[in-house]
Amino acid sequence: MSNNIQNKSRRNFIRNGFTGLAGAILVPSVIKKDRKSFNLQKKDRKFIYRTLGKTGIKLPVVSMGTYNATNVTNSALDAGIVHIDTSADYSKGNDERMFGEVFKKRPRDSFVIGTSIGMWQYRKADQIKNTITAKTLRDYIEGSLRRLDLDYIDIYYLGGIQHKEIVEHKPYLEILKEYKKAGKLRFLGVTTHANEPEIIRSATDGGIFDVVLTAYNFRKNNREEIKKAVKYAAGKGMGIAAMKTQAGVYWDKKEKKKMINMKAALKWALQDENIHTAIPSFKNSDQLYEALSVMENLTLTPQEKADLKLNQGSSSTGLFCSQCEECIPQCPANLDIPTLMRSYMYAYGYESPAKARETLDYVGLSNVPCFNCASCSVICSSGFDVKKKVTDIVRLKDVPKEFLVGYWT
Repeated sequence: MSNNIQNKSRRNFIRNGFTGLAGAILVPSVIKKDRKSFNLQKKDRKFIYRTLGKTGIKLPVVSMGTYNATNVTNSALDAGIVHIDTSADYSKGNDERMFGEVFKKRPRDSFVIGTSIGMWQYRKADQIKNTITAKTLRDYIEGSLRRLDLDYIDIYYLGGIQHKEIVEHKPYLEILKEYKKAGKLRFLGVTTHANEPEIIRSATDGGIFDVVLTAYNFRKNNREEIKKAVKYAAGKGMGIAAMKTQAGVYWDKKEKKKMINMKAALKWALQDENIHTAIPSFKNSDQLYEALSVMENLTLTPQEKADLKLNQGSSSTGLFCSQCEECIPQCPANLDIPTLMRSYMYAYGYESPAKARETLDYVGLSNVPCFNCASCSVICSSGFDVKKKVTDIVRLKDVPKEFLVGYWT
């Protein structure tokens, strides 16, 4: 297929109207209102607390993951949430700036902030080492301190690690130790949503890191291996936080009729006592209230177990990609399919267009090889129609950035 034809195909969705992908992710989604008003004050609430490993920090089992979710931060902190997790990558640093404004009005010992330098966009260890130099890491740390307007950061992560070589990379470790010794970083951590068991064990055995933030949910293909690694790490004193607990939000894409039971999915992760806290994102009072209710009782009801289809399998592939990377060597173009699948999930499941676009941009596609393939040779372990999803999500590159909710230039 010629480039002209390919470009024409990718532009068709604009001409055909903002439906499907566009309807899910463009500006109108921002005008949704909370359906109810709740009393979110923490009085009379009996939360379940766990200690974040050797850090000694005692946290409610539900913390707050963020991406353009600063509008509910004050409500969350008032309601009893203590730990906020963000990243320098979110909205090009603007999320950190907004949190800095929120924190100015609160005692420093009333919240625990975690942030990170994002490394997930690099599939090969050498790519990271050659791109994120020691100076780059220093600049990121100083930038986060400046944007948050804090004297110190509670937990600083190397984010999205996929290779143990990065966890063991001495130039990074020396800088992190230097900042920790100076009191600018209280604790050090790594985050991972691919090759998790190896990363968790490597971070634990290295003796430098204090916390691991790992993808952990009932739909992960390697959830049993992750669970064993988490148990090992917690036994060694590592603090363990869970992300991606909601497993893509929907069982299906079409019209989003089959939503995963969010409360049950969060309970599933937290029933593992080695998970000290989880960081689901919530963007409105309804979602916050639901998360708070989980902290009062982690027991899965029979209906919730049925909703999660535990031990039953599912005919629906859903939106969650396990990031197993088995697809990459199968693709003749060596396309970064896992990152594209994650972008797809952000767009359709999480309704986070800016996050989807930023994730898509990291792939750096000047053209999409899928348009040139008569059929796709990739067999996805999660049952995804890879070609269909790739050619769908790349249309987002044709949407002007100013139309995307929360996109910062």
